[in-house]
Amino acid sequence: MLGIRLSVIALAFCACVSLATESTAVEIDWVTVSGQGNACDLKPQGCFGKVDYAYRVGKYEVTNAQYAEFLNAVASTDTYGLYSGTMGSGMGGIVRTDSQSGYSYAAIVGRESKPVNFVSFYNTLRFSNWLHNGQPVGSQGNATTEDGAYSLTSLGMNFNQIGRNTDASVFLTSEDEWYKAAFYDGVTQSFFDFASENDSQIECAAPSSALDSANCLGALGVPSFVGAYLNSIGPNGTFDQTGNLSEWTESRYGNFGRVVRGGSFRTGSISALSANSRSSSTASFPGQEFIGFRVASVIPEPSTALLLGMGLLGLSGWGRRNRRDYS
Repeated sequence: MLGIRLSVIALAFCACVSLATESTAVEIDWVTVSGQGNACDLKPQGCFGKVDYAYRVGKYEVTNAQYAEFLNAVASTDTYGLYSGTMGSGMGGIVRTDSQSGYSYAAIVGRESKPVNFVSFYNTLRFSNWLHNGQPVGSQGNATTEDGAYSLTSLGMNFNQIGRNTDASVFLTSEDEWYKAAFYDGVTQSFFDFASENDSQIECAAPSSALDSANCLGALGVPSFVGAYLNSIGPNGTFDQTGNLSEWTESRYGNFGRVVRGGSFRTGSISALSANSRSSSTASFPGQEFIGFRVASVIPEPSTALLLGMGLLGLSGWGRRNRRDYS
């Protein structure tokens, strides 16, 4: 199991502290998922959602605008194929321009705040590495996309063996992290059936302020803007974990797959939107139009300057870097 040692004061002030010390191009809107230990949620496929540490998860799926910023930072030559031509047509949201100085990228006008799709599993890990590394600008290598939260090697990818490093600060959600963020209510210490803070059946409809609605069953036929379903919010403050795009998680599924959670705009049944539904896609396959992702992170400690101002620097536990350790 993973473990994080956090003080009560760190939790109280974590929302005010950034992982980076400098302003960055991509800002993730985070929500915090409680560190209270919880039992897993028993389902026919297994028992899910047990997470014994506090963490942050993206309020929204990663958008076209955010992914385009990533591409502009590291994909001037695009050594590892972070961009797919399908992103620039049909239901995609990013176009690429070629020039003598290399590739440049832009979100399609009107689709900037739609979730990025056509991303492969390894695309999501490279985006996570880039965030972990502080959003550097440069060619795709260990300092930008190939190491950090995940150490990407040809052998590891060929055998679907890539896993999270113990010092990862920003990362793709695990299945349990995704599941707890979507369905777990820390007040009642129980799980909902849908990621809308309710057990009522989801209605597939156009975006509105209606409760328990989502982009599914072809209601729109295309991805919707993130957060468009204003009153269909998960118990931890997340949007679109039911409907819009299904989402990659880092958890393995068989020999070659990775778990995919949450229904999409193409989902063909209401049951496929619920906590009972679990699917997968092959890690090495190209991205698809109905799969996106969201990232998660550790909760950063308050900065030294903040602690000094609060007179708390001498408290036990401050000044030591929080680490996640796998057992």
